[in-house]
Amino acid sequence: MGFLVLETLAKRENINIGSRKFDSCFGKGVISGIPVVLAKPQTFMNLSGVAVGKLVRFFKIDVEDLIVVHDDLDLPYREIRIKAGGGDGGHKGLSSIIDHLGGSEFVRVRLGIGKPAQKEMVEGYVLERFSEEEVKEFPNVIARAYDALAEILSSGTQAAMNKFNLRVTNKSSKEV
Repeated sequence: MGFLVLETLAKRENINIGSRKFDSCFGKGVISGIPVVLAKPQTFMNLSGVAVGKLVRFFKIDVEDLIVVHDDLDLPYREIRIKAGGGDGGHKGLSSIIDHLGGSEFVRVRLGIGKPAQKEMVEGYVLERFSEEEVKEFPNVIARAYDALAEILSSGTQAAMNKFNLRVTNKSSKEV
């Protein structure tokens, strides 16, 4: 989900994310008057921190200015939450990023994917394809995530949290 949002953001903002370095595909541009680096780590998800750490050090990005877009089992499909700082919530990619940055005070845009029926099914669940119904919702989810990112950049994290941390009422088949 995070890559889909990033690719949409790059396309809408005319940012080429074709450069390959730092274990990432990345590109530089400007969004809402703010210089940005958009990056898709090319490591395994559980090692995302390797790529993020290299990018943050090379581009001299303050941890507080980093925004990570990721899936989240603790949110129902379609829901988006913005969070500043905190733990990894069991997300191994976030754990890797925190370890490689030496801190957790970055902003997260959490994209809900729901939970599997049984806890031991988590690994397979996060890798399985979305249902046809869920795929139909992608444009709406991605558009809201794009809007949330633009709001973070233009108005700040707190304003974006106030605007976007609302519950979505329709439930999906991934919610069990």
